[in-house]
Amino acid sequence: MKRLVLIIEDNDANRYLARFILEKNGFEVVAAANGAEGVRMARERTPDLVLMDIEMPEMDGYEAAGRLRAAPATAGVPIMAFTSYAHPADRERALEKGFSDYLEKPFDVDEFVRRVIRLLPPASSDPS
Repeated sequence: MKRLVLIIEDNDANRYLARFILEKNGFEVVAAANGAEGVRMARERTPDLVLMDIEMPEMDGYEAAGRLRAAPATAGVPIMAFTSYAHPADRERALEKGFSDYLEKPFDVDEFVRRVIRLLPPASSDPS
């Protein structure tokens, strides 16, 4: 069974690129164009991982992460910040706001895939 990744990203090109890379690496991918839509989709689908931009219309990534962390169904889902914010204080703030990891754009494709895999909880079919 494929692992489900929800991409919450307002930039079409970034959303396309992340989806392409993840699908090429065997993941099922759904995507939302803003934080409000992403929170709704996460509650409906309960993804294995959320990949989320910080700066988005309607609801930014900090608020969306807070809402996902506050909901019992999504509280334990890993959330990776996927952002162009590059200051060390931005990374700290994201981690304080409930993100599990922080990846700056542009990114190295191999590093991106490694970090996604590292954040995923073991699948129920994994021998562990």
